[in-house]
Amino acid sequence: MSVVWTQVLLAGLWGGVVAVERKAFLQAMLSRPLVSSTVMGALLGDVSAGVYVGMLLELFYLGTANLGASLPENDTVSATGTAAAAATMAAATGSGSTQALWAISVLLFIALGRAGRLVDRLLEGYMARLARVALASAEAGNLSRAVRQNLWGMWPHFGVYGVLTSACALLGFFIGPLVERLPLDLLRGLAWAFPAMASVAAALAAQGSHAKRAPLYAGLGATVVTLVVIFFILQERR
Repeated sequence: MSVVWTQVLLAGLWGGVVAVERKAFLQAMLSRPLVSSTVMGALLGDVSAGVYVGMLLELFYLGTANLGASLPENDTVSATGTAAAAATMAAATGSGSTQALWAISVLLFIALGRAGRLVDRLLEGYMARLARVALASAEAGNLSRAVRQNLWGMWPHFGVYGVLTSACALLGFFIGPLVERLPLDLLRGLAWAFPAMASVAAALAAQGSHAKRAPLYAGLGATVVTLVVIFFILQERR
């Protein structure tokens, strides 16, 4: 039981750290899905889950990036939450990390990106108030109070997203035993669904790149992956 809570705590700490890094501190790309997910997997003892989930979500959010003044989906919490759930599901089953588990975690937790956008919108008002107080304090010469206001603005991101990521890790431990009860054919289908998801994410990334022949490259990539998946499925049935 102590292992469970240790992993839940580690997931929450890393989820909080990259949430702060994404918004207010350093901003060294640690919060990108590929990086944040890979580190999450390493912390929870499942690097493969972190890498593959991170690669898929990195491609997905490259293709659906919001530009301008619009508030984008929170790709960081989507990546950390999904990777944490995938790793703890594998730990709960005791059978190792699989493509089926990665597919299940993506299907269940990718919506965290939209939930994170709602949380970001709620926190923006709080941060704007603190920014006004900090600016007034700096103009009055009270620099120590201005620094404190900036620090207070970081803690809500750390706390909220840390709790969200911990919840995902904890849910993974509960979902893992349920996955073991699924029919074998369904698990095989979910395993093959993961590369299909990756092909769709790659197509979205190519489409979003605005390259000269982006739609053609996106279609060819998705077609190749789909044909490969169909080929291997047919080989398995023989």
